[in-house]
Amino acid sequence: MIHALQGFFDAELAQTLADAAQPVSAPAGTQLFAPGSPCRQFLLLLDGVVRVQALSKNGREIVLYRIYPGDSCVVTASCLLGSIAYPASGVAETPIQGAILPTPIFERLLGESPAFRSFVFSAYAARLTDLVARIEEVALERIDIRLARLLLQLAPPLTNTVERTHQDLATDLGSAREVVSRQLKTFEQSGWVELQRRHIHLLDRHALKTLSAN
Repeated sequence: MIHALQGFFDAELAQTLADAAQPVSAPAGTQLFAPGSPCRQFLLLLDGVVRVQALSKNGREIVLYRIYPGDSCVVTASCLLGSIAYPASGVAETPIQGAILPTPIFERLLGESPAFRSFVFSAYAARLTDLVARIEEVALERIDIRLARLLLQLAPPLTNTVERTHQDLATDLGSAREVVSRQLKTFEQSGWVELQRRHIHLLDRHALKTLSAN
């Protein structure tokens, strides 16, 4: 684990974390935390992707952000700092490898290690900025523009294929599946995409890029 930590932290902090942390792994689809569950540890993600999402009262899900190797989960950090339960859920989107710090060790390192403290709060500030932008996007931008942008982000240029369901896209966009399906059908009728089961093939990236730039 020390070698993996050295890929993200300086040697001294990596050694400190390796001495204090416990290795953890989970297969794709594992729920790592859920709304209302107590927060007792801090995850350092070393490999894989974790999706953090919230659920509205009407049952609609929205992806708040994704955690990648070397990132910090600000929902977890805020729960530990405020001694509150999780307000969102975290799911392993891929198989993951990481290290966990129990709450007492997290609090000790936060007080004793300037490098660890800087890591936690720098990530907190950056993620807060991202979340404000996310709120503005969901509240103010048209769904067709946001969907076009998401399709371009998800489709590799070599294949031009998005391997997501309509529900997956709706969760990413914070919208309803029916709304996303209608908009995809409009794109298909315009000749911009071809819809298949669990696949969306982009036929006209230029048109989608022009729309996403509005």
